[in-house]
Amino acid sequence: MDFNFSEDQLSIQAIARDFAQKRIAPVAAEFDAKGEFPLDNIKEMGALGLMGIEVPVEYGGAGMDSISYVLAMIEIATADCATSTIMSVNNTLYCNGLLKFGTHEQKLKYVEPIASGKAIGAFALTEPQSGSDATAMKLRAVKQADGSFIVNGKKSWITSGPFAKYILLFAMTDPAKGAKGISALMIDTECAGFHRGKTEPKLGIRASATCEIEFTDYRVPAEDLIGVEGEGFKVAMSVLDAGRIGIASQAVGLSRAAYEATLAYARDRKAFGQSIGSFQMIQQKIADMKCKLDASHWLVLRAAWAKQQAEKTGGKFSTEAAVAKLTASESAMWITHQAIQVHGGMGYSKEMPLERYFRDAKITEIYEGTSEIQRMVIARNETGLR
Repeated sequence: MDFNFSEDQLSIQAIARDFAQKRIAPVAAEFDAKGEFPLDNIKEMGALGLMGIEVPVEYGGAGMDSISYVLAMIEIATADCATSTIMSVNNTLYCNGLLKFGTHEQKLKYVEPIASGKAIGAFALTEPQSGSDATAMKLRAVKQADGSFIVNGKKSWITSGPFAKYILLFAMTDPAKGAKGISALMIDTECAGFHRGKTEPKLGIRASATCEIEFTDYRVPAEDLIGVEGEGFKVAMSVLDAGRIGIASQAVGLSRAAYEATLAYARDRKAFGQSIGSFQMIQQKIADMKCKLDASHWLVLRAAWAKQQAEKTGGKFSTEAAVAKLTASESAMWITHQAIQVHGGMGYSKEMPLERYFRDAKITEIYEGTSEIQRMVIARNETGLR
């Protein structure tokens, strides 16, 4: 690993930090309270190159690398976890999948408007009865004589679903083949047969809109099949590896926000005639928070570096991604918990952002694979046992 960042990497980090602190942080609490989708900010982020950081310029993106993406994600998540969720889905789940498996024509049509911020993308894998067990999906896409597919069924917990123009959908095209019977299809939400359900009332990341979607005889043209028929599960698992790096980055940014708030409070808050930061119990918490934050940060950078190496060699980075996601998400939960404890009653109040950080942290242990799934991925990759 090269521990020196390039000028381009530092530049996108600075752009993200400036936008996050000036445009996102001041309105984050308000958007969270209202559950309002930050559409204007997302469009501006697209114009800045933040919604397609690894997307080549010809397809509307910034044409940068995975480390650039991680650095930018951390800055956005430090200001607001919900906004970084939308950014993560657009970059790693939606755009990444199409870049790896889509044709040139598909990239022009479906990647360019998302990467440039003109439209919102989404990723649809989870169903009401199939979360971690993605191969148990019931949504069906039946192939027609002309090569098109007729889709019927539901998907749930679709991030950005209420606002998405295009969706990368995973459907069962041959139930008898199980995982090898899943295909990836492109969905235009303005076409007949597509329906959105209610926006989910969530514990955290409330400004990131999530909903159920339903298909009734929705027709997907033959040219909108992504990759090879029957290899959709391969597409999904490959994309989730990249998505885990995004969520790990999000967790690092969130942890950093909670840690920095705790440092400031420990210095300023007085008790028994001195700053509470001088008390050994508080110092212990700060030291442990710092260790977990730094460990998570470097593991995320390692995962991003491993992804870049894998792109050159054709290798894998699933273990590095899972280690980063598991460590960073559980650290975020622990750090935000301790941050509230240090703040005492003020940490429990909505007058300060700590309670929002705490609520937002929980989802990082769940989406893009639960902590239990990450442990399974790591152990299986390490032992070679299934």
